[in-house]
Amino acid sequence: MKRIIIVGGTMGVGKTATGRELQKIIPRNVFLDGDWCWDMRPFVVTDETIRMVEDNIAHLINNFLACAEFENVIFCWVLHEQKILDNLIARLNHDGWAIHCFSLISDARALAERLRHDIATGKREPDIIDRSVARLPLYGALDTAKIDVSAISPIDAAQRIKEHLA
Repeated sequence: MKRIIIVGGTMGVGKTATGRELQKIIPRNVFLDGDWCWDMRPFVVTDETIRMVEDNIAHLINNFLACAEFENVIFCWVLHEQKILDNLIARLNHDGWAIHCFSLISDARALAERLRHDIATGKREPDIIDRSVARLPLYGALDTAKIDVSAISPIDAAQRIKEHLA
């Protein structure tokens, strides 16, 4: 059966790295990162830009769902509220596709350590730690399978997702 694999988590928890590793170990797939749809300068969050990004994400995923070449669509994004996840799923043409939703979670210490590394390499700004750690509790309330990545690598997280899919 064809699958949509949605991976959420707070900023810096390892969604993209896990998605890339998952892409290596499951067949015939495409990987999409919701952050690509927010990569704009200036970065502006308004009702208009939110609608645009959500439209773009749904359009991209639906195009890949319609393509016979793919058995798996892997999508990652922050997805910190159930309504965001539900609205996304409602916009997808997923007839005949199984939907699997995961949240990567972490303890605050491990997350802060990952983010400090990103800050040191210039990938992120210093204010990301407080903003990202503050979102951690939100993921417990989501209707998703939780994978604690505090002490595991993206390779291990991808393997756990693959095992869950079996």
